[in-house]
Order: sequence, then C-alpha cells, then structure tokens
Amino acid sequence: MNLSRRTLLASAAATPLLTGAGVALGAGEAAASPATLRAALDYGNSKLKAVAPGITSFPEITRAEKWTYVADGGWVGGFWPGTLWLAHLDSGDAQFRALAEAACDRLAPRRLDPRDHDLGFLFYPSWITAYRLTGATKWRDGAVEAANTLIQRWNATGEFIRAWGRIGTPGNAGRVIIDTMMNLDLLAFATEQTGDRKFLDIAIAHARTTQTHFLRPDGSTPHVFDFDPDTGAAVGPNTVQGYSPTSSWSRGQAWGIYGFTTMYRRTGLREFRDTARRMADYALSVLTPDGVPVWDYRSPLGPNDVKDSSAGAIMACGLLDLAKATGTDRYRERALKILDGLVGTCLTTRSSRAEAILARGTRNRPAEDGVEVSLPYGDYYLYEAILRVLKPAQIARAIGL
Repeated sequence: MNLSRRTLLASAAATPLLTGAGVALGAGEAAASPATLRAALDYGNSKLKAVAPGITSFPEITRAEKWTYVADGGWVGGFWPGTLWLAHLDSGDAQFRALAEAACDRLAPRRLDPRDHDLGFLFYPSWITAYRLTGATKWRDGAVEAANTLIQRWNATGEFIRAWGRIGTPGNAGRVIIDTMMNLDLLAFATEQTGDRKFLDIAIAHARTTQTHFLRPDGSTPHVFDFDPDTGAAVGPNTVQGYSPTSSWSRGQAWGIYGFTTMYRRTGLREFRDTARRMADYALSVLTPDGVPVWDYRSPLGPNDVKDSSAGAIMACGLLDLAKATGTDRYRERALKILDGLVGTCLTTRSSRAEAILARGTRNRPAEDGVEVSLPYGDYYLYEAILRVLKPAQIARAIGL
C-alpha cells in the first residue's frame, strides 16, 4: 500500500461517520453507542436495498469498490444470503427475504459436493438461518445433507476434517486449518435435528485435535497445521494466509475464538470455553488501540501494517458470545470497542461507488490478493455483531444462540 493510500485512510478515520441520511456520528458519542450502531445498520440496509436487486450471483470480493462474483459460491456463498436474512430480520422488509431465498436456492448443488470443508460457511448463515426464520423444512433437510457431505472428509486416524483438496487426492490430504472451527456448528445442527450423535462426535474430536496442535502457550495460533494423512502423526504448523508458520493471522485467530465458544455452547465442555478465552486474551493483548485488527498480529510492520476489518467483525461476534459464556464483562466491552472502530473508520459511507458496506478488508496479504477491499463475510459478521448488541433475542432465534 503506497503512502497516498495510507494517508487517505488516516484522513478518513479522522472524519466523523456519516449515515445514509448524512447525520454525523462519533463526535460526542460513547463507544459503539446504540445510536451509532443503529445508524450503521440503517446504512447497511440502504446499501443492500440499492445493490441487492441487481445481484444474481455470489459476491466474493470488491475490485475498484464493485462486487466481483463466484458463480458456484466458492467458499463464501453463504454470506450473501446470510446478510440478506439478517437485513430482513432487522428491517422486516419482504424484498430482503425474497432475495435471500433466491440466493439460498442457487446454493443447492453445493450441499452434495464434498470438494472442500466449507459446507458450514456455505449453509449455516444461509439455509440454517432460513429454516430458523421461516420453518420451511427444505432448508433444514438440505443443511443436514450438507453435514453428511462434510463428514465424508473426516480422517478417523488423525481425528481431523481435511480442509482442502478433493477426497482421494494426495495434495493437502493431511492439511487442517483453523477456519474449520467455523464449519463444526453445521455438524452440531445435524445432531440436533436428527438425534444422530455421529455429527457432533466428529465436531468434538476435530475441535480437540485443533486445540491440541494449534494452540501455543500464549494463546496464539497458526493458520495451518499439517498431519501425515495415513498415520495421523503431527507434521507441524504452516500457513497460507498468515505471515509465517509462527505468526498469528488475525482472521484465523477470530475464527478460533468464535468457533471454540460455539463448541462450548453446543457441548457444555469447559475445555472449549477455556480455549476460546486463551485465544481471545492473546488477540486482545495485541489489538491496536483503534480496535481494528492488523491482518497478522505478528507482521514485521506491526501496528502499521494493513488492517483486516473482517477479522474485527468476526472477533466482535466471538467476544460477545464469550462474554455470555464466561460472565466476563470485559469481553463485551472490548467487542464494543472493536465495533466502534469498525463503524467509525471502516464503513463505505464516504464513497458513492462502493457496493459493499464494510471497507478495509484483507483477503490474502502474502499473495497480495485483496488488500484494502470489501469482503462478503465482513459485511455479514458486522450485521451479526451489531444485532447481537441491539436485538439479542432476534439474532439468537436466527442463528441458534
């Protein structure tokens, strides 16, 4: 990122947040006040109202502030219908529901495709939320089918779900990534709906493998851990999207905080709650004062490196959940500080071109692929985090809190 871009971002961060109606926020308001968060949701709803009717595919990343798409959903396909469902939940707008249902329908082929581990990302924000909000059993049944597809990737010897690569292919056969913690709730849902313990048992075993091999003494984690796929023996940490095998990719750390807290809620196993706390305590100890994570907490550029707003939105959700799970107000207070940073410095309010809601995301910094962009999961988790604060009962019904 060049100096002029960094200067522009610093200038934007110092400018009061403008809502869609042009009302300045932030000058005298408390951190993440209800009014500030409400204004952010109103902005998001207005943006979706303008953009969503013209979208018939799955947003993947912005280029020059415009969405580009992945036709089959890639790994991100669940977040677009998920965001529309949350906008419907917040606003009651029937158009958002119709668009969400249409987007969910477009995902249908993926529920039977075991090509990767991303079935939870695809079907939890979309089909499971659709079922919980509408009661239509086709969404429930399809999500259970997706869970059955996901467990085809289970390596019983190593007790892990293989992340990448088609089943039966040698490349990445022993590769596990921290992101998979977010796919386990699909399995918990399948057990809840069918009464079959096999789904939850696999989720628990995978979480324990992750807990054993990813967690460092200080609570940080690598992006990747490799195993021998035949013997299950540990090979060691690695990374693809982090700075190095010994660094701490901020979005991965956020996936872990959220995922382990969710596993505690689903199982009551305190080991998962305690792991989430260790991960959260590390991330909070290195979070910059503005509340928006840098893309990797151990980047050589430290707090001066580029941000990843999506990591902040995911982390805020996890911290709000962890605050409830532990009775620790500090986690909620820090989540509100993160939200304050996101809505104060990362919304797209000052751009007439932008099609997304949340800016300053980073997809893959090592590959220089998607730096200072918008990402569909950034928008989705921003909605979820704000609704956890403003409408806790409604969001609990939608996502099963």
